[in-house]
Amino acid sequence: MAHTLKFAGVDKVYQTSSGPIHALQNIDLTIEPGEFIAIVGPSGCGKSTLLSLASGLELPDSGQVALAGRPIAKPVTDVGIVFQSDVLLDWRRVLDNVVIQAEMRGLDREEYAVKARQLLANVGLAGFERKFPYELSGGMRQRVSICRALVHNPPLLLMDEPFGALDALTREQMVVDLHDIWLKSRKSVLFVTHDIQEAIILADRVIVMTPRPGRIAEILDVGLPHPRTPEIMQTKRFIELAQYVRHVFEEHGVLKNYQQTEDAL
Repeated sequence: MAHTLKFAGVDKVYQTSSGPIHALQNIDLTIEPGEFIAIVGPSGCGKSTLLSLASGLELPDSGQVALAGRPIAKPVTDVGIVFQSDVLLDWRRVLDNVVIQAEMRGLDREEYAVKARQLLANVGLAGFERKFPYELSGGMRQRVSICRALVHNPPLLLMDEPFGALDALTREQMVVDLHDIWLKSRKSVLFVTHDIQEAIILADRVIVMTPRPGRIAEILDVGLPHPRTPEIMQTKRFIELAQYVRHVFEEHGVLKNYQQTEDAL
């Protein structure tokens, strides 16, 4: 089983003042150890809910989520989580923000400070250990948050639109950096994004979601060689995959078919 993550027949419904909201419906998905999975879909389709279920922060209303063969019934500590906002503590220096993972788990701070320094060096932040978050750019802050998620060496990394708030150039560099980190660590990654190209350039498989209630419309094997650079977006395979994802979205009403729009005018 190793650290296989498995969703089996998962449904999730939120009770609200205006009535129930069916966020996810009949989700069946297995993430194998070392696999990079990207999830794309429209806003409100349950992408972030999948991460909450994987981390145990929420539980399904029906079906089961299991990690390493054990049903998840409470928050999982052996994962790393990266959010769209870096959520760094402004009063702690960079190194202290990374090693807080070790402090929270009662681990040896000095031992993990060594690991933290190595991770920071790996993402180009050597020499920034004593800086405060406000002294860093947005991309640098997000690199720190990735280091914080990795310092305790979790087998599974959950990433919820981690580059969504960054400018286009910084975002492109962060995609390259994350791909390099993943190639070195080969951790399992569940990566949520709205960006079709970002999903394809990073993932082994791309999960395409329908509008709410979120269901899996397609699971695409990317099949592109590693390592990947932005130049791979010019290849025939990449272009065909991106076009197919857009076609799936058109079928489900997420994107308008431009020809149909012109015909209606």
